[in-house]
Amino acid sequence: MELRQLRAFETVARTLSVTQAAKELHYAQSSVSDQIQSLERELGVSLLNRSQRGVRLTPEGVVLSEYAERIFKLVEEARFAVTRPGLELAVGAQEAVSQHLLPPVLRHFRSAYPQARVRVGLDSRGGLYRGVLRTDLDLCLAFGSVPDDPALRSETLVEEPLVVIVPPEHPLAGSGRARLAELAPEAFLATEKGCSFREMFDSAFAGEKEPVAEVSSIATLGACVAAGMGSALLPLVSVRAQADRGEVAVVEVGDADLRAKVTMSWLDRNSANPNLLAFQSALRTQLGG
Repeated sequence: MELRQLRAFETVARTLSVTQAAKELHYAQSSVSDQIQSLERELGVSLLNRSQRGVRLTPEGVVLSEYAERIFKLVEEARFAVTRPGLELAVGAQEAVSQHLLPPVLRHFRSAYPQARVRVGLDSRGGLYRGVLRTDLDLCLAFGSVPDDPALRSETLVEEPLVVIVPPEHPLAGSGRARLAELAPEAFLATEKGCSFREMFDSAFAGEKEPVAEVSSIATLGACVAAGMGSALLPLVSVRAQADRGEVAVVEVGDADLRAKVTMSWLDRNSANPNLLAFQSALRTQLGG
Protein backbone atom coordinates (compact mmCIF):
# COMPACT_ATOMS: atom_id res chain seq x y z
CA MET A 1 0.00 0.00 0.00
CA GLU A 2 1.61 3.23 -1.16
CA LEU A 3 0.93 6.67 0.30
CA ARG A 4 0.11 7.96 -3.19
CA GLN A 5 -2.66 5.35 -3.52
CA LEU A 6 -3.93 6.08 -0.03
CA ARG A 7 -3.93 9.84 -0.65
CA ALA A 8 -6.02 9.40 -3.79
CA PHE A 9 -8.50 7.21 -1.91
CA GLU A 10 -8.63 9.53 1.14
CA THR A 11 -9.38 12.54 -1.06
CA VAL A 12 -12.17 10.74 -2.94
CA ALA A 13 -13.56 9.40 0.34
CA ARG A 14 -13.65 12.91 1.78
CA THR A 15 -15.11 14.66 -1.27
CA LEU A 16 -17.16 11.73 -2.64
CA SER A 17 -16.09 12.91 -6.07
CA VAL A 18 -13.32 11.68 -8.35
CA THR A 19 -13.51 14.97 -10.25
CA GLN A 20 -13.07 17.07 -7.09
CA ALA A 21 -10.30 14.79 -5.83
CA ALA A 22 -8.43 15.15 -9.11
CA LYS A 23 -8.63 18.96 -8.83
CA GLU A 24 -7.31 18.92 -5.25
CA LEU A 25 -4.48 16.56 -6.09
CA HIS A 26 -3.71 18.12 -9.48
CA TYR A 27 -4.03 14.70 -11.12
CA ALA A 28 -5.97 13.57 -14.14
CA GLN A 29 -9.25 11.85 -13.20
CA SER A 30 -8.00 8.67 -14.84
CA SER A 31 -4.91 8.74 -12.62
CA VAL A 32 -7.04 9.01 -9.46
CA SER A 33 -9.22 6.12 -10.61
CA ASP A 34 -6.15 4.03 -11.46
CA GLN A 35 -4.63 4.62 -8.02
CA ILE A 36 -7.81 3.51 -6.24
CA GLN A 37 -8.33 0.48 -8.47
CA SER A 38 -4.73 -0.56 -7.84
CA LEU A 39 -5.35 -0.25 -4.11
CA GLU A 40 -8.54 -2.32 -4.37
CA ARG A 41 -6.68 -5.08 -6.24
CA GLU A 42 -3.94 -5.11 -3.62
CA LEU A 43 -6.42 -5.32 -0.73
CA GLY A 44 -8.81 -7.65 -2.51
CA VAL A 45 -11.89 -5.58 -1.61
CA SER A 46 -14.07 -2.91 -3.21
CA LEU A 47 -13.63 0.47 -1.55
CA LEU A 48 -16.12 2.49 -3.60
CA ASN A 49 -19.54 1.94 -5.10
CA ARG A 50 -19.54 3.75 -8.43
CA SER A 51 -22.67 4.88 -10.24
CA GLN A 52 -23.92 7.66 -12.50
CA ARG A 53 -24.86 9.59 -9.36
CA GLY A 54 -21.29 9.53 -8.09
CA VAL A 55 -19.35 7.41 -5.62
CA ARG A 56 -20.17 6.05 -2.20
CA LEU A 57 -17.94 4.27 0.28
CA THR A 58 -18.40 0.55 0.81
CA PRO A 59 -18.24 -0.71 4.43
CA GLU A 60 -14.59 -1.59 3.78
CA GLY A 61 -14.06 1.88 2.35
CA VAL A 62 -15.46 3.50 5.49
CA VAL A 63 -13.00 1.54 7.64
CA LEU A 64 -10.03 2.41 5.44
CA SER A 65 -11.00 6.09 5.29
CA GLU A 66 -10.80 6.29 9.09
CA TYR A 67 -7.34 4.73 9.06
CA ALA A 68 -6.25 6.98 6.20
CA GLU A 69 -7.20 10.11 8.13
CA ARG A 70 -5.12 8.95 11.11
CA ILE A 71 -2.20 7.94 8.89
CA PHE A 72 -1.94 11.33 7.20
CA LYS A 73 -2.13 13.13 10.52
CA LEU A 74 0.83 11.05 11.66
CA VAL A 75 2.65 11.82 8.41
CA GLU A 76 2.21 15.56 9.02
CA GLU A 77 3.34 15.20 12.64
CA ALA A 78 6.42 13.25 11.52
CA ARG A 79 7.28 15.85 8.87
CA PHE A 80 6.91 18.62 11.42
CA ALA A 81 9.00 16.79 14.04
CA VAL A 82 11.86 16.45 11.55
CA THR A 83 11.76 19.84 9.86
CA ARG A 84 10.37 22.02 12.70
CA PRO A 85 9.33 24.98 10.57
CA GLY A 86 8.84 28.42 12.02
CA LEU A 87 5.73 28.36 14.16
CA GLU A 88 3.13 31.11 13.95
CA LEU A 89 -0.23 30.58 15.59
CA ALA A 90 -3.20 32.77 16.49
CA VAL A 91 -5.04 31.53 19.59
CA GLY A 92 -8.17 33.04 21.09
CA ALA A 93 -9.49 32.51 24.61
CA GLN A 94 -11.97 33.78 27.12
CA GLU A 95 -10.53 35.93 29.88
CA ALA A 96 -10.69 33.24 32.58
CA VAL A 97 -9.06 30.61 30.35
CA SER A 98 -6.30 32.96 29.22
CA GLN A 99 -5.48 34.14 32.72
CA HIS A 100 -5.66 30.89 34.64
CA LEU A 101 -5.15 27.97 32.24
CA LEU A 102 -3.01 29.17 29.33
CA PRO A 103 0.22 30.29 31.10
CA PRO A 104 1.56 26.75 31.83
CA VAL A 105 0.58 25.66 28.31
CA LEU A 106 2.47 28.57 26.75
CA ARG A 107 5.50 27.91 28.96
CA HIS A 108 5.53 24.23 27.96
CA PHE A 109 5.07 25.09 24.29
CA ARG A 110 7.78 27.74 24.36
CA SER A 111 10.28 25.31 25.88
CA ALA A 112 9.60 22.81 23.08
CA TYR A 113 9.58 25.42 20.28
CA PRO A 114 11.74 28.42 21.30
CA GLN A 115 11.26 30.12 17.93
CA ALA A 116 7.48 29.90 18.08
CA ARG A 117 5.36 33.02 17.74
CA VAL A 118 1.96 32.65 19.38
CA ARG A 119 -0.51 35.51 19.42
CA VAL A 120 -3.16 35.22 22.13
CA GLY A 121 -6.30 37.34 21.91
CA LEU A 122 -9.24 37.70 24.30
CA ASP A 123 -12.86 37.72 23.21
CA SER A 124 -16.34 36.57 24.16
CA ARG A 125 -17.32 33.01 23.35
CA GLY A 126 -19.29 34.07 20.28
CA GLY A 127 -16.45 36.28 19.08
CA LEU A 128 -13.97 33.43 19.45
CA TYR A 129 -15.97 31.05 17.28
CA ARG A 130 -16.52 33.73 14.66
CA GLY A 131 -12.78 34.32 14.63
CA VAL A 132 -12.09 30.64 13.96
CA LEU A 133 -14.70 30.44 11.21
CA ARG A 134 -13.26 33.58 9.56
CA THR A 135 -9.74 32.05 9.89
CA ASP A 136 -8.61 35.00 12.01
CA LEU A 137 -7.84 32.42 14.70
CA ASP A 138 -6.24 28.99 14.31
CA LEU A 139 -7.80 27.73 17.54
CA CYS A 140 -9.98 29.01 20.36
CA LEU A 141 -10.49 27.97 23.99
CA ALA A 142 -13.80 28.59 25.70
CA PHE A 143 -16.11 27.50 28.47
CA GLY A 144 -19.59 26.24 27.64
CA SER A 145 -21.34 24.81 24.61
CA VAL A 146 -19.90 24.78 21.07
CA PRO A 147 -21.85 26.02 18.01
CA ASP A 148 -23.40 23.27 15.92
CA ASP A 149 -21.37 24.00 12.81
CA PRO A 150 -20.02 21.22 10.55
CA ALA A 151 -16.98 23.37 9.74
CA LEU A 152 -15.82 23.21 13.36
CA ARG A 153 -14.10 20.43 15.24
CA SER A 154 -13.97 20.52 19.03
CA GLU A 155 -12.47 18.62 21.92
CA THR A 156 -13.09 18.98 25.65
CA LEU A 157 -9.80 19.41 27.50
CA VAL A 158 -10.86 19.67 31.13
CA GLU A 159 -13.95 20.01 33.30
CA GLU A 160 -13.83 22.57 36.09
CA PRO A 161 -16.12 22.40 39.15
CA LEU A 162 -18.45 25.33 39.63
CA VAL A 163 -18.35 26.94 43.06
CA VAL A 164 -19.98 29.89 44.77
CA ILE A 165 -17.80 32.72 46.04
CA VAL A 166 -18.98 34.89 48.92
CA PRO A 167 -17.41 37.76 50.88
CA PRO A 168 -14.99 36.54 53.61
CA GLU A 169 -17.32 37.67 56.40
CA HIS A 170 -20.35 35.83 54.94
CA PRO A 171 -22.05 33.29 57.29
CA LEU A 172 -21.39 30.48 54.78
CA ALA A 173 -17.70 31.36 54.44
CA GLY A 174 -16.70 29.15 57.36
CA SER A 175 -18.59 26.06 56.23
CA GLY A 176 -17.07 25.77 52.76
CA ARG A 177 -20.04 23.74 51.60
CA ALA A 178 -23.77 24.33 51.16
CA ARG A 179 -26.81 22.89 49.46
CA LEU A 180 -28.25 24.66 46.43
CA ALA A 181 -31.43 25.40 48.38
CA GLU A 182 -29.37 27.23 51.02
CA LEU A 183 -27.74 29.34 48.34
CA ALA A 184 -30.91 30.19 46.42
CA PRO A 185 -31.98 33.11 48.72
CA GLU A 186 -28.58 34.77 48.34
CA ALA A 187 -28.12 37.89 46.22
CA PHE A 188 -26.10 36.81 43.21
CA LEU A 189 -24.15 38.76 40.67
CA ALA A 190 -23.65 37.27 37.20
CA THR A 191 -22.31 38.01 33.76
CA GLU A 192 -24.48 39.27 30.92
CA LYS A 193 -26.93 37.10 29.01
CA GLY A 194 -25.28 35.22 26.16
CA CYS A 195 -22.10 34.67 28.15
CA SER A 196 -21.17 31.07 28.97
CA PHE A 197 -20.87 31.88 32.68
CA ARG A 198 -24.39 33.32 32.64
CA GLU A 199 -25.63 30.10 31.04
CA MET A 200 -24.04 28.15 33.90
CA PHE A 201 -25.77 30.39 36.44
CA ASP A 202 -29.17 30.11 34.75
CA SER A 203 -28.79 26.33 34.39
CA ALA A 204 -27.82 25.82 38.05
CA PHE A 205 -30.90 27.67 39.27
CA ALA A 206 -33.15 26.35 36.47
CA GLY A 207 -33.72 29.86 35.16
CA GLU A 208 -35.72 30.80 38.29
CA LYS A 209 -33.26 33.29 39.75
CA GLU A 210 -32.30 36.73 38.49
CA PRO A 211 -28.97 38.31 39.42
CA VAL A 212 -29.01 41.60 41.31
CA ALA A 213 -26.35 42.96 38.94
CA GLU A 214 -24.70 42.00 35.66
CA VAL A 215 -20.95 42.42 35.20
CA SER A 216 -19.13 41.69 31.94
CA SER A 217 -15.67 41.01 33.40
CA ILE A 218 -14.90 37.98 35.60
CA ALA A 219 -12.20 39.94 37.42
CA THR A 220 -14.67 42.75 38.16
CA LEU A 221 -17.28 40.21 39.21
CA GLY A 222 -14.87 38.77 41.78
CA ALA A 223 -13.97 42.25 43.01
CA CYS A 224 -17.66 43.07 43.50
CA VAL A 225 -18.12 39.93 45.59
CA ALA A 226 -15.05 40.85 47.66
CA ALA A 227 -16.60 44.30 48.24
CA GLY A 228 -19.71 42.66 49.72
CA MET A 229 -22.15 43.24 46.86
CA GLY A 230 -23.30 39.62 46.71
CA SER A 231 -22.26 36.12 45.67
CA ALA A 232 -21.28 34.60 42.31
CA LEU A 233 -21.23 31.15 40.69
CA LEU A 234 -18.01 30.60 38.74
CA PRO A 235 -15.50 27.89 37.77
CA LEU A 236 -13.09 27.18 40.62
CA VAL A 237 -10.03 27.84 38.47
CA SER A 238 -11.14 31.43 37.87
CA VAL A 239 -11.47 32.27 41.60
CA ARG A 240 -8.77 30.12 43.25
CA ALA A 241 -6.12 32.87 43.32
CA GLN A 242 -8.56 35.39 44.75
CA ALA A 243 -9.61 32.89 47.44
CA ASP A 244 -5.96 32.14 48.28
CA ARG A 245 -5.43 35.85 48.91
CA GLY A 246 -8.40 35.86 51.30
CA GLU A 247 -10.43 38.29 49.24
CA VAL A 248 -13.37 35.87 48.86
CA ALA A 249 -14.40 32.54 50.35
CA VAL A 250 -15.22 29.48 48.25
CA VAL A 251 -18.39 27.51 48.97
CA GLU A 252 -18.82 24.14 47.26
CA VAL A 253 -22.31 23.15 46.14
CA GLY A 254 -22.79 19.90 48.04
CA ASP A 255 -25.92 18.48 46.44
CA ALA A 256 -25.26 19.16 42.76
CA ASP A 257 -22.44 18.15 40.43
CA LEU A 258 -21.98 21.46 38.67
CA ARG A 259 -19.15 21.53 36.14
CA ALA A 260 -17.93 23.72 33.31
CA LYS A 261 -16.19 22.27 30.25
CA VAL A 262 -13.19 23.96 28.68
CA THR A 263 -13.18 23.16 24.96
CA MET A 264 -10.71 23.80 22.17
CA SER A 265 -12.16 24.34 18.70
CA TRP A 266 -10.62 24.70 15.25
CA LEU A 267 -11.57 24.45 11.58
CA ASP A 268 -11.99 20.86 10.45
CA ARG A 269 -10.15 21.53 7.22
CA ASN A 270 -7.08 22.66 9.20
CA SER A 271 -6.87 19.50 11.28
CA ALA A 272 -3.61 18.37 9.65
CA ASN A 273 -1.88 21.75 10.10
CA PRO A 274 1.42 20.87 11.84
CA ASN A 275 1.53 24.13 13.82
CA LEU A 276 -1.97 23.49 15.12
CA LEU A 277 -1.15 19.87 15.95
CA ALA A 278 1.89 20.93 17.95
CA PHE A 279 -0.09 23.41 20.05
CA GLN A 280 -2.94 20.95 20.56
CA SER A 281 -0.42 18.45 21.88
CA ALA A 282 0.78 21.03 24.42
CA LEU A 283 -2.81 21.72 25.49
CA ARG A 284 -3.54 18.03 26.00
CA THR A 285 -0.32 17.51 27.93
CA GLN A 286 -0.89 20.42 30.31
CA LEU A 287 -4.68 20.41 30.66
CA GLY A 288 -5.97 17.05 29.49
CA GLY A 289 -4.44 15.04 32.34
